[in-house]
Amino acid sequence: MGRRLVPLTLDNLPDLPRSCRRCVYWELDPVTGAAAVNNGRPELEKESWISAVLLEWGSCGRLVYVDDVPAGFVLYAPAAYVPRSIAFPTSPVSGDAVQLMTSRVVPGYQGQGLGRVLVQTVAKDLVRRGFKAIEAFGDAAWEAPACVLPADHLTAVGFKTVRPHHRYPRLRLELRSALSWREDVEMAIDRLLGAVQKEPALRPL
Repeated sequence: MGRRLVPLTLDNLPDLPRSCRRCVYWELDPVTGAAAVNNGRPELEKESWISAVLLEWGSCGRLVYVDDVPAGFVLYAPAAYVPRSIAFPTSPVSGDAVQLMTSRVVPGYQGQGLGRVLVQTVAKDLVRRGFKAIEAFGDAAWEAPACVLPADHLTAVGFKTVRPHHRYPRLRLELRSALSWREDVEMAIDRLLGAVQKEPALRPL
């Protein structure tokens, strides 16, 4: 099974799930977002937002493909580019962090660790760009796929609560610890594979 991660661009934007391609929950403030939906142009607003962030800040998303089939995505940006974030009771996002807006793994590819892989890919990108953390608003009462990620999922991939709330806690992932955890795991796997590969040579012929 081949797995490939690529930056989100205007060229591969159509590979997002259709409902997510038309969603401007995070990208616009509540009033402007409702107007875009009512006017039937949320996809244009989404494209415009991604274009502006790419030009001004740089990469703001990742897509994961499994055997060249789009299997999931993640969107992230500094809170200054995310108008909806100020509407949350646990805002604002810390100044040294980038906001993880939303992420989705499509049905049929869930349960394979792709959600964690997407978060770790974001962490690696942001460390290179000088940020210290990723923060996200979680939904403690999550029941179905939505724009706000379930708080349980965020804690499962390494986030810690920094501002509790009965419904929308703000959570934080320290990037250095996230990457060092990944590197420790990869080193352990490499050592294990090395031992397995060397074992036959140690046996008498």
